[in-house]
Amino acid sequence: MYDFHCHTTHSDGDLIPAELIRRAEHAGWHGIGMSDHCDFSNVETLIAAIVAAVRAERRGKGFPVAAGVEITHVRPAQIGELVQRVRELGAEYVIVHGESPVEPVLEGTNRAAIEAGCDILAHPGEISPADAQLAAERGVLLEISGRQGHSLGNGHVARAAHDAGAEVLFGSDTHEPDNIGGPVWGRSVLGLSGLTPDEVDRAVERSAAFMEKILTRNRKEPVRADG
Repeated sequence: MYDFHCHTTHSDGDLIPAELIRRAEHAGWHGIGMSDHCDFSNVETLIAAIVAAVRAERRGKGFPVAAGVEITHVRPAQIGELVQRVRELGAEYVIVHGESPVEPVLEGTNRAAIEAGCDILAHPGEISPADAQLAAERGVLLEISGRQGHSLGNGHVARAAHDAGAEVLFGSDTHEPDNIGGPVWGRSVLGLSGLTPDEVDRAVERSAAFMEKILTRNRKEPVRADG
């Protein structure tokens, strides 16, 4: 089981990448993605830093890691432009900070993120049936969140995804060591959101398939941060 929603000191996390990687490995995750918060002000420096950490871990043939970002509180009209930019800079996947029930995210962010082709829509709160349907059509993964507050929308997200045929996966939204949890906890959060045991299994398998997709692409075109 893989967790793609983790933050480091390069945004508002407590751990440098190396310590986050080690603690996640110790907790039993099979691999993680680092996806620090970004907007137009920090995207170049952030991706360069995370890519450097990922390169170092891969050179050591260590724990599977991926270089991502979480586009956060960017205005909906600008999300498409920034998604394109972070991919140009070398991000291997893109999360967008969705319309969480506990933050003043602008209405329309969920839709703009899906239309922009992000990979994961984080804690999308009270996502509409139409947006869930569009996520299913575009292959955007909807996150079931392990973070306090954001997780208040998990039940609704799980039902909306089920009804629309959209795919879900777990994200811890780790900011500090106590958030890392592990696969047993992650599976529990998925189940408590209302997913059936088979749906939980599929979400876990989906996380593994997503990491394999990233690593396979990297073997063909190594991770870069050259803009």
